[in-house]
Amino acid sequence: MTKASELVAMHSDELSSRLAESRRELLNLRFQLATGQLDNTARLGLVRRDVARILSVMREREIAEIEGTVAPAPSPAAPAAATPADDEVADDDDNEQPEEEA
Repeated sequence: MTKASELVAMHSDELSSRLAESRRELLNLRFQLATGQLDNTARLGLVRRDVARILSVMREREIAEIEGTVAPAPSPAAPAAATPADDEVADDDDNEQPEEEA
């Protein structure tokens, strides 16, 4: 199973070859299923999902090209996003209002 982030980092020609390879594997798995030779039927679903992921990444790039934008590729050294709990702590300090004396 390939992660979507790995697919986004690949070049278009690598994606095309991976798509052809996955489709060929899916065809072979279907033949094995039909002839009763397939032991791991869950592999069919995994390969189908891989094909869908590859097609999704390819379509995202196609749309980005048409719109004139570049689809951002995630970098492995990107800093982690702040968690909501961190934002709440920072917001609480800014929103304090002085107490009124009676």
